[in-house]
Amino acid sequence: MAAAESFASGLYREILAAARGHRQAISGALFQKVMTISEILADFLTCAAGVFAVCLLYPSLHIARETQYSASIVAGLLTVLLLERDGTYRGGGSLLQIRATEHALRIPAQSLLLLLLCSFLLHLNVPYAAFLIALIVLPLLLIVEKQMLFAIMRVLHLREYGVDRVVVYGAGDARRTISTLLYSPRLGLRPVAVIDDDLTRTGDCIFEMGYRRYLSVPVQSGPVTAALMKSYRCKLLIVAVSGLSPEKVTAAAQAAKQAGLEIALLIDPALEERPWTESPLHYAVAKRTADVIASSLLLVMLSPVFVLIAVLIWLDMPGPIFFVQKRVGRNGELFDMYKFRSMHTTAPRYDLSPTQSCDTRITRIGRFLRRTSLDELPQLINVLLGSMSLVGPRPEMPFIVRRYNSRQRQRLQVVPGITGLWQLSADRAFPIHENIQYDLSYIQNRTFFMDLAILIHTPFRALRGGV
Repeated sequence: MAAAESFASGLYREILAAARGHRQAISGALFQKVMTISEILADFLTCAAGVFAVCLLYPSLHIARETQYSASIVAGLLTVLLLERDGTYRGGGSLLQIRATEHALRIPAQSLLLLLLCSFLLHLNVPYAAFLIALIVLPLLLIVEKQMLFAIMRVLHLREYGVDRVVVYGAGDARRTISTLLYSPRLGLRPVAVIDDDLTRTGDCIFEMGYRRYLSVPVQSGPVTAALMKSYRCKLLIVAVSGLSPEKVTAAAQAAKQAGLEIALLIDPALEERPWTESPLHYAVAKRTADVIASSLLLVMLSPVFVLIAVLIWLDMPGPIFFVQKRVGRNGELFDMYKFRSMHTTAPRYDLSPTQSCDTRITRIGRFLRRTSLDELPQLINVLLGSMSLVGPRPEMPFIVRRYNSRQRQRLQVVPGITGLWQLSADRAFPIHENIQYDLSYIQNRTFFMDLAILIHTPFRALRGGV
């Protein structure tokens, strides 16, 4: 991933590039600079305080007071410089906050390694134990700080402090555009309406993508006119080119010009062809090693839970405890995927998965298992065997894969996983192949620390419920 590219821009590069291109010309530039400076200070203080706390709370390390101050300041500065080099303070944001968590895991590790080198060269005599403790403490503190800061920025953004109002024309895939802007407060762009020429959509609302779907933007019938733009007091019109005829795009551009608006043309990122890139060998080795160790430990630790779930399934509806189904793995190879049975034994083995908890195929205990994702636990066996990974695209059934187009088949280039970006999103309620951008973005940008970030977010997503 390019240094200046945030995770959201990896998914929606066009909209973020267009929005950033206009940001300096609109009124929120000063406010955005203040927020960026605030974030830099918060990152510096968090890391400096974390290192100082480690030195202070562990007197057995015998670190001199001058060394404590020096190490804390250097750690904070290194972290900020590495975050800046990685484009953290220039990026748009992250729909699922995975990128922010990935930074919070990777950057402290890099800064501590550099601090260790400085300690050796400058003879600061910082014990190795202090670095090991800080390696755990700093990422945790930085993750919490990033989440809190993002929440504050979103509140200010939603209250329209230092932002410009935006209207989106063409509701074909407006939900992703709306979500990108809502989850990228640094852009200083607040979507206030979606204009669609389909009269049947008038009065609808387009909800954000995310864990909670409580933010929405109203849909207004078209066409785009200068008077309509002025009524929304907006400063930017985003036109979804892929869903409109050239004539409508031209008319919208003229209306925006008459109203004195900036205009950004958006090409649907779902149409973007992404070249396949092979993952580095060290990443593949580290990923497989982590899969084997983690799946082995989890299978042993969760064995009492396995037994309890098995008893509950049998008491609720006698029959097989496990549900075994052929799924398509890497390079199209079939494998047996294991799940706890959550549906009646009379349910078809191969059919579209339930999208609602009231589906009559689901048993009583099955509803609980699916809502908490506990039915997926036996796939740890697949991870141990190597047919699956902890993180990766979700494996689909053969009859669905046979309908794939060439672009959708790209998701078969890597080992499938138990959890991933699609599984963490609100789009989990919709078919995987209709939301291919999650898997393709993961394939192009995957790193060991991104996998860790996805695993950290997964329990919170599971606790928020599913189908």
